[in-house]
Amino acid sequence: MKRVVTGNYAAAFAAMRARVNVVAAFPITPQTFIVEHISEFVNDGIMDCEFVRVESEHSAMSATVSASATGARAFTATASQGLALMHEILFTASGMRLPIVMPVVNRTIAAPIGIWAEMNDVMPERDSGWILAFVEDNQEVHDMVLQAYKIAEDRRVLLPMMVNLDAFILSHTVEPVDLIDQEDADRFLPPYRPEHAYLDPERPMGVGIFTPPEYIQEERYQTHEAMVNAKKVIKEVNDEFAEMFGRDYGGLVEEYRMDDAEVALLTLGTVTSTAREIVDKMRDEGKKVGLVKVRFLRPYP
Repeated sequence: MKRVVTGNYAAAFAAMRARVNVVAAFPITPQTFIVEHISEFVNDGIMDCEFVRVESEHSAMSATVSASATGARAFTATASQGLALMHEILFTASGMRLPIVMPVVNRTIAAPIGIWAEMNDVMPERDSGWILAFVEDNQEVHDMVLQAYKIAEDRRVLLPMMVNLDAFILSHTVEPVDLIDQEDADRFLPPYRPEHAYLDPERPMGVGIFTPPEYIQEERYQTHEAMVNAKKVIKEVNDEFAEMFGRDYGGLVEEYRMDDAEVALLTLGTVTSTAREIVDKMRDEGKKVGLVKVRFLRPYP
């Protein structure tokens, strides 16, 4: 069904369609409405999940890690200083190879205080072991949350993933979005069946234990290998999604009018929409200009 919704609603709706089991919720502008919408879905009886209200973003990521470690499909969302407060636990999520999905509404980090779009919140997390996707519009917000679980949960990957959307330009602005129905979402994204349910009393195991350097080096290598594997998985998931729903984002990058281009505009996030218009205008003037939309910073194309 097509509805006119914000990017925050699109993210929350996709989490519902992904049949997320546990949501850790803490408010921060301009992300707050993502978890608020989910609380409404739960209250209205249309989403069945454990909705956990926590006391900080650090706690939100800790709760999400714990839930994922039991084999649950886990979700949270944040922005700006909230992401910074999660920093310590982000490495726990990737080091434990937990396929958590987290929309991040990119907002400036103070000082000076600002609540508008800037990516200096996520840039310090480039080496945290998380897959980092960036979206152009609200339709892509919706589609990438669904795709993110399929990418992250692939056994060749098993890494957490952030879906980054620009503050207010997407989070609070409405656009027409095709919202996938549950039956189609279930066909695309089957139930999560973890290879290891870590916190299982019947199969006790140590997780995140004290480790000597030679084993940490091996873990870092395996995380790197998983990130390299993700390049192939991202393309496979993109192609499967395109075949099912008719929306093709290209995988790691999306090209626009690049066949004979002599100059390329390189974009990340919502500036892409403006750049498309500039490319068309310059093409009309006879200039061979194209566009390369970078969709992932990790793994880097």
